[in-house]
Amino acid sequence: MTLTDFGLIRPPVLAGAALLRDELLRQDTGRQKEGWATARVVLVDEESRSPVVWPAPGVEDADTGPRLWTRAAIEAAGSPPPDALLLGEVDGVAYWAVRGGPEQAAAGDEIRWLNLFSVGAELSDRDAALLAAAVALLNWHGRALFCARDGSPTRQANAGWARICEAQHHEEYPRTDPAVICLVHDGADRMLLGRHRAWPAGRFSVLAGFVEAGESLEACVAREIGEEVGLDVTDIRYLGSQGWPFPRSLMLGFHAVADPAQPFRLDETEISEALWITRDEVREALARGDDWATADDSPATVTPPIRLPGRMSIARIMIESWSAAG
Repeated sequence: MTLTDFGLIRPPVLAGAALLRDELLRQDTGRQKEGWATARVVLVDEESRSPVVWPAPGVEDADTGPRLWTRAAIEAAGSPPPDALLLGEVDGVAYWAVRGGPEQAAAGDEIRWLNLFSVGAELSDRDAALLAAAVALLNWHGRALFCARDGSPTRQANAGWARICEAQHHEEYPRTDPAVICLVHDGADRMLLGRHRAWPAGRFSVLAGFVEAGESLEACVAREIGEEVGLDVTDIRYLGSQGWPFPRSLMLGFHAVADPAQPFRLDETEISEALWITRDEVREALARGDDWATADDSPATVTPPIRLPGRMSIARIMIESWSAAG
């Protein structure tokens, strides 16, 4: 492996297949009712938060990490309610999602209502997959109440995986927007970071953008890097993907090579700062553990240290993987 070719050192959060997405089960109401007795329900409130069981301070047992709290389905209803969404199965147990608040969940000091972005990296693959599917699906239903073709009301179908237009019976399905995210490097010891204009000083990441209609992923990488920082890239190579239900994206990771001697031309409507950083500087930033999830965003009187994306994002895995490759 050369420095221009590297792979991810581990799968990103939300990249696994812990959740069995059984399309036949979505259409089989008999099986759904039979499985309801052992099914579990994931609650998501209007702010996309869910109850999480948090370990008590000082407990170091590996089995007591944060875990998604789920409710026995049979305690909520005798059969699947019309608005419940079937997420899938894990180890033969069906999981459903519904909108719900603290009044429907267990109470106690160990229960915290958290969103996927803040807790996803701490959860098991199963729990992260369940919460991602629940958030994405519930948010889509909230935005798809009317038909995109004629504006008539729609109703839920296929256990939540489709909506049908009441006027013309058009079917609509959960939408996912593809976006590329690219780690640009020089083929040796430097990589590119950018800071969005809305971010506080010191907060940087790799560059990303949405795929346009009729555009290939590789063409999107080249266009986005050119538009955002004015650099030409070559050797565009795929790394991996990550579901990103914020609100409905699929992040497609790439790396590419650019020349650090080429001057930046920043799209200042999006990017306020860009810089090349060495592998040693990346390792220093990673060692500090001073990422987006833990850093204080209060104004600084001196130039703040570089803060990298948190462990929830595929961007973090891409940066760690490039750092480890040299």
